[in-house]
Amino acid sequence: MTHASSFTRAPEPGDYVAFEPVDNDFPATAHPAAPPGPPDFAAIREHPDFVLVRRRLTRFVFPVSGLFLAWYLTYVLLAAYAPGFMAHRVTGSVTIGLLLGLSQFVTTVAIMLWYARFTRKNIDPKIAELRAAAGENRS
Repeated sequence: MTHASSFTRAPEPGDYVAFEPVDNDFPATAHPAAPPGPPDFAAIREHPDFVLVRRRLTRFVFPVSGLFLAWYLTYVLLAAYAPGFMAHRVTGSVTIGLLLGLSQFVTTVAIMLWYARFTRKNIDPKIAELRAAAGENRS
């Protein structure tokens, strides 16, 4: 059985100690040692660094998804309402419709690679810091 998502339920009040750094207890770039026991996911969810990570991811995912959806719907509408345009031969038996259809796959792979690069550079390092601060031992 796989591990359930950490964010499926909030912990019961009083069960965990919230992550609240005390002023001047550690350098600005480090995190305090996490309390023993499971991480306080409710506190992590409200932590400014986690909110920043969610905001960064949202600002990437929604615009890119919207643009791809618009591109896909344009292709579908062209296929439905401009069959003459889509049937225009570029060379031999290769049509504009075929090229636009194949470019959907190319666009999907490009977005996947862009997303992987974006998360590797902008999301993963911050998540690793949050895991360390929460006391999760993950390599």
